[in-house]
Amino acid sequence: MAVYLAEFVGTAILILLGGGVVAGVVLAKSKAFNGGWIVITLGWGMAVAMAVYTVGTISGAHINPAVTLGLASIGDFEWALVPGYLAAQLAGAFTGAVLVYLAYFAHWKETDDPEAKLSVFSTAPAVRNPVANFTTEAIGTAMLVLGVLGIGANSGHVTQGDADLSALFSSGIAPLLVGLLVLAIGLSLGGPTGYAINPARDLGPRLAHAVLPIPGKGPSDWGYAWIPVVAPIVGGVIGAWIWKLTGFGG
Repeated sequence: MAVYLAEFVGTAILILLGGGVVAGVVLAKSKAFNGGWIVITLGWGMAVAMAVYTVGTISGAHINPAVTLGLASIGDFEWALVPGYLAAQLAGAFTGAVLVYLAYFAHWKETDDPEAKLSVFSTAPAVRNPVANFTTEAIGTAMLVLGVLGIGANSGHVTQGDADLSALFSSGIAPLLVGLLVLAIGLSLGGPTGYAINPARDLGPRLAHAVLPIPGKGPSDWGYAWIPVVAPIVGGVIGAWIWKLTGFGG
C-alpha cells in the first residue's frame, strides 16, 4: 500500500502547488494577481519537482496516469499495479484541488469571472478545435514521457573520476530536471491548451470544481474534458514507444 499512498500524496502535492499558482494569478485580490504565464509555468514546474522529491523514492513518483500507462506499455512497469496507481493519482488530484479551494477560500466570491475559477482546476483551449487540441496534448505528453525516461536513464551513468554519482543524480538532481522539463513544455507547448499532459491533473480537479460550493462558478466544461484525459494517454504511450524503439534505453 505504500506505493499507492505515495502516488496519492505526490499527486495531491502536484495539484496543491500547481493549482495554487494558477489560483494566485487569476483570482481577484490575490497578491499574485495578474502574475502572468511565466509565473504559472514556473509554479507548475516546481510543483512537479517537489512532488517527485517527496515520493520519488517510494513509488517512482509517476503522479500521472499517462506516465504509468506509458511505462507499462513498454514493459517498464507492472500491469498489476496500474489500477491502484491510477486510482491513487485521481484521488490525490481531487484532494489537492480541494486544498487549493480551501487555501483561497476568501477569493472565490471576490472573483467575477467563472472561467477564471474553472482555470484553477482544469485546462481549456485558447482556440477550441478538438483535433488541434488533441494533437497538442498528445505531443506535449509524448515529450514529457520521453524526457522523463531520458533523465532516468542518465541517472545511472554519472561519474566523476572513480566516483559513481548516479545515486546523487537520481535522488538529488533528477527530480529538479523533471520539473524543468515540465517548465519547458509549459513555455513551449502550453499556449494552445494549457498543457494538462496528465489525465489525473485535469479530471480530478474538474470533478472537484463540479462538486465544490464555489460562489459564482460556471459549468465544468465536460464537453472538452475527454481531450485532456485521452490525448495524454495516447501521447504517453507514443513517447514511451519512441524511447523503446530507438533503443535509447539500452
